[in-house]
Amino acid sequence: MSEHDYTARVVWTGNRGPGTESYLAYDRTWNVETPGKPVIHCSNDPLLGGDPTLHNPEDMLIAALSACHMLWYLHLASDAGIAVQAYRDDPLAMGETEASGASRFLRATLRPEITVPAGTDLEAADAIHHEIGKVCFIARSVNFPVTYEARYVMQG
Repeated sequence: MSEHDYTARVVWTGNRGPGTESYLAYDRTWNVETPGKPVIHCSNDPLLGGDPTLHNPEDMLIAALSACHMLWYLHLASDAGIAVQAYRDDPLAMGETEASGASRFLRATLRPEITVPAGTDLEAADAIHHEIGKVCFIARSVNFPVTYEARYVMQG
């Protein structure tokens, strides 16, 4: 076993002058400014008054989960001789907020549309999804259930 370091730089950009002098005195905006990578401009969840045109932590978590699943799917499909031609996911996560304001994810469903060549064994292609939860870094790190509803498009 080996440990790895992962870093990011998060920089609050929402100081309108008085800082956090009062709850309404500041914006909930920030940048992810990891050296050597493009800046990601972020805000909090629109349900909490955030900018709906910017990514929020919930968006980034479901995107990370989906991307990790996709990368493992492509790897395992390649190992299995399945030639994926295209992959697109529209994941859906369900969250809840308590009266106190505390929130959490309850579950997530990954909904990939995967294009494969005509004649591909779709049972074998679908079985790969069951293996990913054993190896995907993000899926192994979250504390809510993750399911999938894959759709397949035959090409050619």
